[in-house]
Amino acid sequence: MRKLFVALLCLLPPSLVAQDNMSMAASPSHAVELGATASFDAHGRLWMVDAADEHVRLRYSDDFGTTFSAPVIVNAQPEPIYYRSENRPKLAVGTHGELYVTWSQSLAKPWTGYVRFARSLDGGVHFSTPVTVHVDRTQIGHTFDALAVDGEGRVVVAWIDKRDAEAASIQRKPYLGAALYYSWSNDQGHTFVPERKLVDHSCDCCRIALTRTPEGDIAAFFRSIFGDNIRDHAYAVLHTDAQPNKVQRATFDNWQIAACPRHGPGLAIAADGTRHAVWYVAKDTPAIWYGQLDPGHPPRHAQVIAGAGASHGDVAVDGSTVWVVWNQVDAQGYSLMVRRSSDAGTHFDAPRTLATTASSAGSPQLLLWHGHAYVAWNTTEGFRVLTVGEH
Repeated sequence: MRKLFVALLCLLPPSLVAQDNMSMAASPSHAVELGATASFDAHGRLWMVDAADEHVRLRYSDDFGTTFSAPVIVNAQPEPIYYRSENRPKLAVGTHGELYVTWSQSLAKPWTGYVRFARSLDGGVHFSTPVTVHVDRTQIGHTFDALAVDGEGRVVVAWIDKRDAEAASIQRKPYLGAALYYSWSNDQGHTFVPERKLVDHSCDCCRIALTRTPEGDIAAFFRSIFGDNIRDHAYAVLHTDAQPNKVQRATFDNWQIAACPRHGPGLAIAADGTRHAVWYVAKDTPAIWYGQLDPGHPPRHAQVIAGAGASHGDVAVDGSTVWVVWNQVDAQGYSLMVRRSSDAGTHFDAPRTLATTASSAGSPQLLLWHGHAYVAWNTTEGFRVLTVGEH
């Protein structure tokens, strides 16, 4: 029955797919929960967070994912948690080995939540009592959190926020989508500054990609709304000083859809500053695209990486080597796919299958360690770390 559902789902109009996925996200206890995030620390230990039974859990592996430690509970007090692929718990490692974790707490009203944060300063043995990152406590959507640590050790958290849409609704004014807000901590997550709005009219429920620039800042790549529900992507550096933020359109596919596609983008910035990106479009034919961002202009070397049935791509770069991974679905289940470029993204080799599953699969995540690429992939059969290739 599930295989038939997947096959039929691929034939639905994108707006219906988006609405269906949004309804599933609103009831996380009734969905297959496969949201997980992994990260290497400076010593090659692989850390992973996921969630179950209203708890975020931390585990680690010293053999590249072959075996994992017993889980440590991050939030001692249980709370409803969103943990699907697009809205999953996040993990980041600080400059001195600190472990930072965020997640979206589900509230009583549908599609509402708070962004929660906890930290460990002793290698995951103990975690601080969770706090809500934002000052605003309205029971609206503060969800789809993204987490990163900048070059100065500041903890940066961004999320999709519905406060401005709610205010517009009360005033009976039009407002498309949501807004993107962010905050940061200058003291290893002990406190956070009051949140700052980056931009109005972001897409409602596509994950935000955060990554560090060569200068040490945190850059965001996210689906935004332009004009009359044109759901392309935008790029911005999240400043943590008095500098004004500059948000620029970064993709120009002109996909008009009055619903959230629930397909967030991926971003990896090379040492030379080249912004390698992947994103999903279903304007004519569903596809994952790759390109090098030139904010304010169409991406360079834009090309289709995968067609119908492809979803949730991610990208990583090391020197002139670029990897792209994604989920490919068909009537038999999911395949984890990869393509590699050895010329900095100008050309890619043929698609290659890394793994398959007949069950459900979460979004793949690319990881780098000393020139080697790995992909973290969570399925109902278990969490796996697979070798993708070398630099």
